[in-house]
Amino acid sequence: MNSSPPSKGRPRDPRSHEAIVGATAQLVAEVGYAGASIGAVAARAGVGKDTIYRRWPGKPELVFEAVFTTTDDAPSPDTGTLAGDLTVLLQGLVDEFHAPAAAAALPGLLADFAADPELKARIRGDFLAPSKERLLVIFERALLRGEMAAETDIDLVLDTLAGAVFFHVGLIGEHPDPQLATVLAAVVTKGIEVR
Repeated sequence: MNSSPPSKGRPRDPRSHEAIVGATAQLVAEVGYAGASIGAVAARAGVGKDTIYRRWPGKPELVFEAVFTTTDDAPSPDTGTLAGDLTVLLQGLVDEFHAPAAAAALPGLLADFAADPELKARIRGDFLAPSKERLLVIFERALLRGEMAAETDIDLVLDTLAGAVFFHVGLIGEHPDPQLATVLAAVVTKGIEVR
């Protein structure tokens, strides 16, 4: 049951949302994080700036959603094994961090996060927590199959996976080896397997 209050005004148009998110990713890839503005996004998406500000508090949240949540709507992988599920999950992250918009957005976003603890908290609450919650099913299935110990710290495992991809692909800028996702999944699976 949804306990949120009913929205006021017209319902959000999913086409506008997609146009805004797409325009944001394109602009960031073309002109960088600093060069992308809400006004430029609005013009490219064919919407007013007010439409954007009704959905996102500012540029950092908009850019984060446009660039770093592209895999969030995908169904949780179900390959039959934890290693297989993690490989699919990691490949999505590798692709996301390797995209031109990610490389262009990352330095500016990191600077904004460092300068604004409230922004960091909003990103964590609005984007990262729901994404982690969605992935719990992968580990619940692995636990039922006897592939991992019950006391495994799932948050730490997810942070380890995302951190490895972030560092290797996003921060260092390495061209990802085609087997990167498979290797990382194997390392983590081995580390949390039942002994």
